[in-house]
Amino acid sequence: MPWTYIRRSIESVIKKAIREFPAVVLTGPRQSGKTTLLTHLFRDTFSYVSLEAPDVRMSATEDPRGFLAGYPPPVIFDEVQHAPILLPYIKEHIDSQRRIPGQYLLTGSQNLFLMEKIKESLAGRTAVLRLFPLSRREVDKNSELELPWESGRARPATAGYTQKKIWESLVRGFYPEIAADTNRDARLWQAGYVQTYLERDVRNIRQIGDLTQFQVFLRTLASRSAQLLNLTNLSNDIGVAVNTVKAWLSILEASYQVMILRPYHVNIGKRLVKTPKVYFTDVGLLCHLTGLSDPRHAAAGPMGGAIMETAVLMEIVKTLIHRGMEPRVYFWRTAAGSEVDIVVEWEGRLVPLEVKLSSTPVPRMGETIRLFQNDMEGRAASGYVVHPGTVTLPLGPGVSALPFASL
Repeated sequence: MPWTYIRRSIESVIKKAIREFPAVVLTGPRQSGKTTLLTHLFRDTFSYVSLEAPDVRMSATEDPRGFLAGYPPPVIFDEVQHAPILLPYIKEHIDSQRRIPGQYLLTGSQNLFLMEKIKESLAGRTAVLRLFPLSRREVDKNSELELPWESGRARPATAGYTQKKIWESLVRGFYPEIAADTNRDARLWQAGYVQTYLERDVRNIRQIGDLTQFQVFLRTLASRSAQLLNLTNLSNDIGVAVNTVKAWLSILEASYQVMILRPYHVNIGKRLVKTPKVYFTDVGLLCHLTGLSDPRHAAAGPMGGAIMETAVLMEIVKTLIHRGMEPRVYFWRTAAGSEVDIVVEWEGRLVPLEVKLSSTPVPRMGETIRLFQNDMEGRAASGYVVHPGTVTLPLGPGVSALPFASL
């Protein structure tokens, strides 16, 4: 049975952008729902052209002006990174009718390459938005739901959100095709996704001869998700040069498969860790790459903490990105080992979050949050200990336990 369309938080942002800019670019990882979203919103007003097919791509490349004349605006050009030669000619057309908004909708799944071309050709003429896989609030049909620190209160955990259901959803992940259709075999879908990603996106961004070695790198990096990123150790473990590891990591960033989380720095007289952390942007693919398909094994195994931390971070990041915002998200760690997993900068305040696997929160779980609040001298807001259970309760001054289902 085909899955039904799930409303995305970014819909109102795209509608607003298309009323204000001649072009709107929607980027994000492959299969995050870009095409489905745009055709759902604009199927009655925009024509649609996919540039992924070789014959269409060749037509666009050999005669850009003729190609654009054949598809006058308003038009959606899907996967425009396959025909970047079109961008200067789109600019030419926009400049001849600069006052008309909503002429072109462009999608692409490669951040670095696409953004370079857009900056060269469409700077000042386009809004650039990002679409990631579904957030949990989108799956729950609460796409406009605020984060707890925005509303000042945590909503009750969604009914039926047992630990079993949470871990089943984390292992499946949040790509629309499998999150929206629970009858789909998640393992088969994820295996196909990784293979398609390797054969298309990786080779399109950078010519890599030995994809097997890149796949080893991918799985090794997944096993270190939510950890400090030590490039030297990583290069030693897989037997390639550090520069190669850096280049491969940039590929994963450019195709939205990983996110690099930077540490928060402030001059408080303490030595702070300056090394970033790496996170996979979809927790289901993280589970797949680390060989986890059983929810019980994922929850109880050595990757359990990293999986839950990834899920919490990406729920926050996706919620903000799907509003058209740039998330200001960090972690905090002292050289002595005190750490707050996630720090969100919100309206001039710093919201600290600790992520725990236990569904029985106790006051000592908030100790590092209180240490962070003391060190920030008034900049820190109330903090949260996020856990997979259903309990919401205070854990001392300025710290509350927050169920993942209430985030």
